[in-house]
Amino acid sequence: QVQLVETGGGDVQRGGTLRLSCAASGSITRVNAMGWYRQTPGKERELVATMSTDWITNYADFVNGRSTISRDFARNTVYLQMHSLKPEDTAVYFCHASAVVSGTILATDYWGQGTQVTVSS
Repeated sequence: QVQLVETGGGDVQRGGTLRLSCAASGSITRVNAMGWYRQTPGKERELVATMSTDWITNYADFVNGRSTISRDFARNTVYLQMHSLKPEDTAVYFCHASAVVSGTILATDYWGQGTQVTVSS
């Protein structure tokens, strides 16, 4: 199986910077897209940013140039940096990866446990 371990969550002041990292481990033969999603109570999980294996990025509209996603392909790690944080950025942030595990051909979606990010006003 694949395990995604997220770090970097916590309390951030308004206008501050968020820095998250997520490392995938396990019997991985290939990782496709990796990225970040977030969820608040009563709402569906929504995209923050993703990056494909071709370095193609996809950012949510609310990012508005505030965020940068990057990857360390050798370490199966994805990073998210987001500055000028607002209270509405408060959410549980989830790491996501599409990965192929040993003994299989098709990729499967994997999720981290989520890390709480709270932006104080």
